[in-house]
Amino acid sequence: MDAPDLWDVISTGVERDGDLAAREHLAAGRPIYYWEEKTAEGLAIKEYPDGRRELVRQGSAGDEVIQTL
Repeated sequence: MDAPDLWDVISTGVERDGDLAAREHLAAGRPIYYWEEKTAEGLAIKEYPDGRRELVRQGSAGDEVIQTL
């Protein structure tokens, strides 16, 4: 049997739980990553618990900040 597609698993969880996991991560002091419709391909939005947001490119050496939002 093939492994399930990760994005399908994530989408199912979001449909079921909304943004509960994201809110829990922020409340625990950890940043979250997400994409908006206008987010350029290959980039993500990183949001910190204090509300700061950055446009980042994720790589093996860590996040590269492209722009502070």
